[in-house]
Amino acid sequence: MSDLLESAELRTALKKCPEWEYEKNTITRTVEFEEFNDAIDFVNDLAEIAEEAQHHPDIIIRHTKVTLKLTTHDAGGVTNLDIELAQRVDNLVD
Repeated sequence: MSDLLESAELRTALKKCPEWEYEKNTITRTVEFEEFNDAIDFVNDLAEIAEEAQHHPDIIIRHTKVTLKLTTHDAGGVTNLDIELAQRVDNLVD
């Protein structure tokens, strides 16, 4: 299990992931696509990355918007596992 990030560590880590926001022991990001199928394709690609990392986000799909929430439940908040997956998501989006 990864250790919970302290406030200062979290602020520093989030500078690497500027599209993500800290909210209630999670980091979140919403990505908007042009078409519903683009959103679903993104989620399918994300599923492969998450499975490989053995770390899975909460995913909400609303038509062309996909909202992701990352937290390490065992640690009770955000850890380096979440930051690493957020960076991989950012690479997938860009």
